[in-house]
Amino acid sequence: MHPLFLPRLVNGLYEDPVLLVPFQFQRRAVIFDLGDLSRVPSRDLLTISHAFVTHTHMDHFIGFDHLLRCLLGRRTDLHLYGPAGFLSCVEGKLAGYSWDLVDRRSCGLRLHAHEVHPDRMFRRSYIGGDRFAAEGDPAELPFSGRLVREPAFEVSAAVLQHSIPCLGLALTERFHVNILKPGLERLGLAPGRWLTRFKNALYEGADPLSTFDIASDDGSPIGRFVLGDLQQQIARITTGQKIAYITDVGDGPFNREAIGSLAHAADTLFIEAAFLHSERERAAATRHLTARQAGEIAALAGARRFTVFHFSPRYRGREAALTQEAQAAYEAAKGIEHRAQG
Repeated sequence: MHPLFLPRLVNGLYEDPVLLVPFQFQRRAVIFDLGDLSRVPSRDLLTISHAFVTHTHMDHFIGFDHLLRCLLGRRTDLHLYGPAGFLSCVEGKLAGYSWDLVDRRSCGLRLHAHEVHPDRMFRRSYIGGDRFAAEGDPAELPFSGRLVREPAFEVSAAVLQHSIPCLGLALTERFHVNILKPGLERLGLAPGRWLTRFKNALYEGADPLSTFDIASDDGSPIGRFVLGDLQQQIARITTGQKIAYITDVGDGPFNREAIGSLAHAADTLFIEAAFLHSERERAAATRHLTARQAGEIAALAGARRFTVFHFSPRYRGREAALTQEAQAAYEAAKGIEHRAQG
């Protein structure tokens, strides 16, 4: 199976948190946190449609300026999400520059910022061609856990407790469409851009009895099929992929329960492990997780795999100790769960 999401941590384990998630076979990506983006090539930044910011401490938000600069002059929309106070932070960033050389002819960029609270969101748009003037007052929207829903995927969030509200995030593919090469060969079909249209038709729930036209990438017609028949011959539907991202949270019953629900059955959970458990008092004072706590939470969530990151610089050269402590806690917690079920 070729995964739809190809997540990668942009920076080192002691550096600014940034998780870039390109989509397989698409010129598109989403990004979790906007720390230092200097290692991300402009060609990759230009594919970002949605940016999800856990909170606006500097190491999670300083890259906003870098991304904005890269997108200036492009006719595109960037959707931004963050916790309480996020609209003011975005507006403060935009107010920090003079936009006298930006007009409608030179900038078609539109920013759509969303401020997430436990039971509602506020949305406000900013128009690049109008010097990033706000387009009306913030609109209030209901929020019950889902930030984005598209035919192929959705992004969910939970408002967690750090020193300030902080978003936990999960990216979930609704289901996965596996293309069967033998089926393509039997029908004499070659892969191409039409496969993206085919997958989108399935994600959108198109009528299986509807017709589906296939053309080559240069537009030449290849054939017409009944969508349901084509699906049976070239596709297998399997469970979708799930990626969860948790950073800058304290340990406690509320956060554990919320993370466990949000990241349930994640294929990969990216979770911070700022300290070794021997320094759990320091972790509690700064509202961060220890490696042991990260491993326990990964097990609680039923994550299939997890990656710890965002280590305190005090552990430089001791990455293995943090990783091993987290893995041992994960395995111990899973063992307890299995014995309880037995």
